[in-house]
Amino acid sequence: MKTVVGVKFAHQCKVYYFDPGDLPIKRGDGVVVRTEQGLEFGVVSFAPTELPDEKVKTELKKVVRIATDDDRDQVKLNKKNEKDAIRICRSRVEAHGLQMKLLMAEYAFDRSKLTFYFTSEGYVDFRALVKDLAGIFRTRIELRQVGVRDETRLLGGLGVCGRELCCASWITEFAPVAIKEAKEQNLSLNSVKISGSCGRLMCCIKNEADTYAYLNSKLPAINSEVRTADGVTGTVKAVNVLLQKVTVLIGGEGDDREEREYKVEELQFRPGKKKEKAPAEETEKDKSGKSKPEKDRQESGRPDKDRPDREKKENR
Repeated sequence: MKTVVGVKFAHQCKVYYFDPGDLPIKRGDGVVVRTEQGLEFGVVSFAPTELPDEKVKTELKKVVRIATDDDRDQVKLNKKNEKDAIRICRSRVEAHGLQMKLLMAEYAFDRSKLTFYFTSEGYVDFRALVKDLAGIFRTRIELRQVGVRDETRLLGGLGVCGRELCCASWITEFAPVAIKEAKEQNLSLNSVKISGSCGRLMCCIKNEADTYAYLNSKLPAINSEVRTADGVTGTVKAVNVLLQKVTVLIGGEGDDREEREYKVEELQFRPGKKKEKAPAEETEKDKSGKSKPEKDRQESGRPDKDRPDREKKENR
């Protein structure tokens, strides 16, 4: 067993594990931790807890300290400077004539790096821009291209349900959503009604897919024959998946048949074949045609180098 504390970072829903050491850490505390990107500020999502070794697959880094007033002031200063940074970067993008949409800027806690997030329809050669920005801000510059779903997660907002977007509140990884899953839930196939703020199929369709698959497996197929509890044979006209009720046409022909509603437990029928898992008909690709991962870090540079180094994606 290992004692861990969960920490969340800004603009991320994923929880990262750290070694709390002997620090009296509580849920909601601000902490300073050391990651592969350097010192970072995060918020404790759960207090020190013991987890089995198999759930902690990487070596734990220790929490450096519980955040002080000076640390919180540093975070506020970074956020204030980020607004100025995005304004300056937009002006430099226009000056270089680049086709890119800037979303936000983010300073590392220790100001060792300044990251700009952007979207673009294709590849952007921003080597000159990186060199220009490095000269202005005197720190390491990173430009990170993201897809439409990550764009929505970074900007946040409210869904059609009136609640905060799932991608901005709790989803840690984006899963591909299939149009077949929308059909199985009897949703309108009008793209406006089943698309989220990002323009892709809503993530909640995927979240509810397993539940609907299970409930549908307990219902008879439309136009199939069923026998009711009173021994009458009829044809299934419609089903209510959530209420587990079936509308049955009984007797006569055409318009003369009577409609009756039964609970599924009151019917006898031959169960259909088990449905196979729906293929991912819609995979997440950005406008340039690149598939996963959504985040595609292109270049990052240092002020003391003419040509920025191409870095691989960093993991905390």
